[in-house]
Amino acid sequence: MQSIIQADKECFLTGRTDWLEKHHIFGGANRSNSEKYGLWVWLNHYYHNEPPDGVHFNRERRRELQAIGQRAFEERFPDKDFKKMFGRNYVE
Repeated sequence: MQSIIQADKECFLTGRTDWLEKHHIFGGANRSNSEKYGLWVWLNHYYHNEPPDGVHFNRERRRELQAIGQRAFEERFPDKDFKKMFGRNYVE
């Protein structure tokens, strides 16, 4: 599925178009749901997998993306229970 968060193939955080990697906003056991419901964004490698700014190392940045993902999911799929499906609320 296409991302429900962004339309353009550019880093969601910086707008860069080089060294892009697909980041599933909800990983681990929820990675397949992230893919199924379009809860992913493009990130430049440095903002994806490199410390200190990469979302896999920067909790604040990761939580910000998770809140954005939850809001997008709830807007796009109002008939589905986000908390039940993903296990917690990232907006509160």
